[in-house]
Amino acid sequence: MPLIRMGAENSSVTEFILAGLTNQPRLQIPLFFLFLGSYVVTVVGNLGLITLIGLNSHLHTPMYFFLFNLSFIDFCYSTVITPKMLMSFVLRKNIISYAGCMTQLFFFLFFVISESFILSAMAYDRYVAICNPLVYTATMSLQVCLLLLLGVYVMGFAGAVAHTACMVRLTFCANNLVNHYMCDILPLLERSCTSTYVNELVVFVVVGIDIGVPTVTIFISYALILSSILRIHSTKGRSKAFSTCSSHIIVVSLFFGSGAFMYLKPSSLLPMNQGKVSSLFYTIVVPMLNPLIYSLRNKDVKVALKKTLSKKPFS
Repeated sequence: MPLIRMGAENSSVTEFILAGLTNQPRLQIPLFFLFLGSYVVTVVGNLGLITLIGLNSHLHTPMYFFLFNLSFIDFCYSTVITPKMLMSFVLRKNIISYAGCMTQLFFFLFFVISESFILSAMAYDRYVAICNPLVYTATMSLQVCLLLLLGVYVMGFAGAVAHTACMVRLTFCANNLVNHYMCDILPLLERSCTSTYVNELVVFVVVGIDIGVPTVTIFISYALILSSILRIHSTKGRSKAFSTCSSHIIVVSLFFGSGAFMYLKPSSLLPMNQGKVSSLFYTIVVPMLNPLIYSLRNKDVKVALKKTLSKKPFS
């Protein structure tokens, strides 16, 4: 990326040292295996869901189209972060080059912002399916789904470019120890020798949009869905719908709540060590939970899994 090369030429720092999650030696190996296990579950769960949706034609619907992309995004941004994080548990110094750091920052932001908007697209899809089922096919046509998906990735790209462009204009101090397990915005701002006022303004504006707009969309959609559910006469149907909505809202609250807690509070009120713990939820926990919440509790996915596993390899 020309932008990153230009930033590297302007900066006095050529590499950063990632401090990792903790500096307590006795916790390093247990945490390594814990997060390695969670990464394996994330990869298997999301790639498995992508494969299932691709192989089963009855899952080629708008709901699973968005779920396919959610799994792709979760797999990608987990892969951008977790392998480098695991190195901090086994190496004395987890070094990352300036270009590598800015590249990780860009792709992390691209995928995490895309995730926030794909969740809102999924909530809108469920709203149309439950509240306006008679016009669902026409409303959620292939063209509409593709336009929504284009909007998701455009917002992700725009947010990532805005933050990364502001970051590469900074000059970093000789102390290149980043108090985090990845190259994130706020820990990097702590290492700057120049004014970070513009960066902080961009954080509040861009993150406010990237969290605020999807959150409002999601909760309005689910409020209308719940209103519709309450009019269902069948107790069994009402209970099933409530169970599905509550699971989705838990994951959405965890994702957006931890993100807002990390980025939308003044740094003086949130020590970076607490920020690292908060960021674990949207970088590690949510990508692992999404396949479980959105698919394994889903009857269609269970049926597709049984059909796929029962097929003979050379039939």
